[in-house]
Amino acid sequence: MTGFLCVGAGGAAGAMLRYAISLLPYKGAFPVLTLITNVLGALAIGAIAGAAARRGLSAELVLFLKTGVCGGFTTFSTFSLETYELLNQGHYGTALLYMAASLVLCLAGVAAGIFLTERIG
Repeated sequence: MTGFLCVGAGGAAGAMLRYAISLLPYKGAFPVLTLITNVLGALAIGAIAGAAARRGLSAELVLFLKTGVCGGFTTFSTFSLETYELLNQGHYGTALLYMAASLVLCLAGVAAGIFLTERIG
C-alpha cells in the first residue's frame, strides 16, 4: 500500500508540474513546451536512476520520484531511460526497434483515437 501512495503522491506532483509548464506564455507552431517537458523529464529520470544506483535511495523515494513524479510529468522520460539502457547494454537493434515502434505506433494510436472520436460523436 505504501508503494501506491508514493506513486500517487508523486504522480500528482508531476502532473501539476507539467500543467505549470503548459501555462508558460508561448505561441508558436512548434510544440516547444512539450519538448521542454520531455527533455526535463528525461533529465530528471536519468538523474534519479543514477542517484538510486550510486546512493542507494530508498525504494519508496524511487517510486515517488521515478514512477510518480516522472510518470506524472511525462512518460517520455521512461521511454528515454529504457532506450538508453538498451543502448548501454549493447542491444542496438532492440533499441532502434523500440524507438521506431514507439514513434509509429503512438502516432497511429493518436490518429486512431482522433478518428474514432470523430466517428462516434
